[in-house]
Amino acid sequence: MEKINLTCDISGERIDKFICENLEDLTRSAVQKLIENGNVTVNGKSVNKNYKCKEDDGVELIIPDAAPLGVAGENIPLDIVYEDDDLLVVNKPKGMVVHPANGNYDGTLVNALLFHCKDSLSGINGVIRPGIVHRIDKDTSGLLIVAKNDASHLSLANQIKEHSFTRAYEAVLYGNIKEDEFTVNQPIGRNPKDRKKMAVTLKNSKNAVTHSYVIKRYNEFTHVRCVLETGRTHQIRVHAAYVGHPVAGDSVYGPKKVITELGGQCLHAKLIGFVHPKTNEYMEFESELPEYFKKFLNKLDNKFSTD
Repeated sequence: MEKINLTCDISGERIDKFICENLEDLTRSAVQKLIENGNVTVNGKSVNKNYKCKEDDGVELIIPDAAPLGVAGENIPLDIVYEDDDLLVVNKPKGMVVHPANGNYDGTLVNALLFHCKDSLSGINGVIRPGIVHRIDKDTSGLLIVAKNDASHLSLANQIKEHSFTRAYEAVLYGNIKEDEFTVNQPIGRNPKDRKKMAVTLKNSKNAVTHSYVIKRYNEFTHVRCVLETGRTHQIRVHAAYVGHPVAGDSVYGPKKVITELGGQCLHAKLIGFVHPKTNEYMEFESELPEYFKKFLNKLDNKFSTD
């Protein structure tokens, strides 16, 4: 256990923001978790994350000892696109869960990473998500980046926050989209009517921007490239459904009659680009479309093609 004492030098700033600005090795979410667990006090009293600092407030943080990792490494093959001492880029297959959750503690990407990397993974996101800087859905295939140490994790997470981390996806959407390119700029939050879903909503939401470019039209479907400006949960799927062109195969946001042969949404994280945390070199990686995606495009090609 570690105790850290700080003194507020300005008034009016949120306590979680103040702590993050003074302790660079803690993320905002990690600080908020400490506050929620009663490990942050101001002048000897517990506060919530919305507390506004007053000048000369005495802030004490208690950083608990790391809990033992309750997730085991598993010898699961990984498609590693790039790896060095600070990070690795993995091409995740459709159907693989990124990190363990209730009732699903094995067979995940994290299980595979723990076996491959041993103790060389960042610990910022806790014992269940070691090394995970960002995630993609179980039934979305493609590239994601994994941090091997906390310094790399913080650098990469900051690039995502500042929108300088490039993420481009390819998807097949329902309908014939007439525009060659379009942008959806609509906030995303929990669906007020179904907390398991996300939705375009003004209530407790965050800004979300998706830029889309038509690759090819197939009468009833359109093959597109989607570039994320922000990275909200289910962002592409929610924005696509919002404009009336849900992702093919999406059983959550698409039509009730699902294209079962896809085994989930036809969505692939095709490209990522970032500045390397240590070398400051810009790096970019791209993956081929997986077989399920190419097979579906071939089927559409044989059925109909308009341009």
